[in-house]
Amino acid sequence: MKPEDDMNIIFVGKHHGKSRVVAINAPVAAGLVLVVLALLVLAGWSGYRVAVSQAEAAKPSPSELVVEWKAKLKHQKTELAQIEHNVQRQIDALTLRLGEMQGRLLRLDALGQRFVESGLVASDEFNFDQPAAVGGPEGDGLSGDSYTAPELTSMIDQLSRLIDDREQQLRLLDQLASRKKLEDELFVEGRPITWGWLSSRYGYRSDPFTGKRTWHSGVDLAGKDGSDIIAVAGGVVTYADKRYGYGNLVEVDHGDGLVTRYAHAKSVKVDVGDVVQKGQVVALMGSTGRSTGPHVHFEVIRNGKAENPETYIQRASR
Repeated sequence: MKPEDDMNIIFVGKHHGKSRVVAINAPVAAGLVLVVLALLVLAGWSGYRVAVSQAEAAKPSPSELVVEWKAKLKHQKTELAQIEHNVQRQIDALTLRLGEMQGRLLRLDALGQRFVESGLVASDEFNFDQPAAVGGPEGDGLSGDSYTAPELTSMIDQLSRLIDDREQQLRLLDQLASRKKLEDELFVEGRPITWGWLSSRYGYRSDPFTGKRTWHSGVDLAGKDGSDIIAVAGGVVTYADKRYGYGNLVEVDHGDGLVTRYAHAKSVKVDVGDVVQKGQVVALMGSTGRSTGPHVHFEVIRNGKAENPETYIQRASR
């Protein structure tokens, strides 16, 4: 650069308008440029270092990461414990319902067993002591899918409704069966002896002691001394003692105004107030009272009036 090309820097004073001229030649100008560039590079590097320091400061330390992961793990454990608690509550509820259903099934089995014992259903057809036989070919899939909790709950609800329906039906059948059994038990029919023959009919006859025509209010069934005299229907014993002319006498009230009498017994096997069943031995055949030999005088009385016992003896069992 030529001398005449030197740069001049003019400094103007703030007061009095005075100025000062400083001449800058080429080397000085180049030095100033280098200084400015150096300052810019230094400022950029300083900014970069500040940014890196801030980034490193924002990055969590290993101890902070451990604390954070422990907090997450604790939260997950809490959620897992809550899930396990909810699942256990569902299992407990299902277990309780299954226990109730098992108890109801036991009652149904007891009712079914009563039907078998009563003869309403064949024991070889229904065996309530064994589970029902089931089976079938294996499906196409290699293994079936497990049921989900909602599906199991739905199945249990459906089974509970089915048991309710069956309980109601069986309860009704049990009532009908009990009523029928009671009616059969109270139905007067058959002979009051297990072995013997008809020795005197109901109605007028010649008195065995006087030979005169007298009224016979029952039938006489002769047999072996000491043989069984049985009740022709279920009922309550209303008399069990000696009575004039009858000897040892048993009376059984069958309800609905129907009473049967068994007289001339050798001995009495029941007491007043006893509940007897059809076919139960109530006395032993003898010849007490006004009698000519071992036999049973059998009477049927409805509403205080004697009826022909042969009508009941010849009845077919219901």
